[in-house]
Amino acid sequence: MSIMPLEKNKLESMIREAFPDATIILEDTAGDNNHYSAKICSKIFNGKTRIEQHKMVYRALKGKLGNELHALALETTGK
Repeated sequence: MSIMPLEKNKLESMIREAFPDATIILEDTAGDNNHYSAKICSKIFNGKTRIEQHKMVYRALKGKLGNELHALALETTGK
């Protein structure tokens, strides 16, 4: 059984669920629903290190990274 790619709207929905106030810019960098770049700006990131911010995003993806989502170039900032 093959793993289906993660559609952009599903990816954005998962991020939005974890960071409701976020400004989210997603780009499907390869046109395959499998390689994305994401810019996420949320007040939830305030006072957190970049590593902590990225871990928060990875947790929000609930194990999809490395499975349905092959690659995610991530940029996070606080508001």
